[in-house]
Amino acid sequence: MHQDIERKLYPEAMIVEGIDRVAKEVTAYYKGRDFTVISILKGSCIFASDLIRRIPIPLELGFCACSSYGSGTTSGELKVNFLPEENEVVGRNLLLVDDILDTGKTMNALKKEFIARGAKEVKSCVFLDKPARRALDFEADFKVFEVEDLFVVGYGLDYAGRYRNLPYVGSLKPEIYQQPVQGA
Repeated sequence: MHQDIERKLYPEAMIVEGIDRVAKEVTAYYKGRDFTVISILKGSCIFASDLIRRIPIPLELGFCACSSYGSGTTSGELKVNFLPEENEVVGRNLLLVDDILDTGKTMNALKKEFIARGAKEVKSCVFLDKPARRALDFEADFKVFEVEDLFVVGYGLDYAGRYRNLPYVGSLKPEIYQQPVQGA
């Protein structure tokens, strides 16, 4: 896997520092208020796990699953596979946590959906923000890093389901994502 990486962008130590910073921001914002972290699967599971362990105030944890890339490299149609139950949403303060804010379509659609389902407030937290790819006017409330327009993998981010387990974030070599995916 490591040989497929063109360059490391965010090594482990930098990731820890960034998550510590954002955890402090989230803690300050929600201190004294009930809130639920909604991890958007699959990409955010590693980030969300590390983030919540650094937030020293009570919180609840929920999950939703969306996909828009499949085995490709460009965002396609958003598919919501499941959402939290109504009792986990209605009247609650929600913090949507995702691995990357790219076009903004996923986060925007989920925010609208949760508000329509009765959430009191919906905020967003992303590991990586890639503003160069934004298709909608959407900004994350909390972000760890801003990344240039590269195809990035690692620390939960994948290409065709692979590379999520890298402990750092790196840019994938173009020759890797420009060839057909085996088994796709």
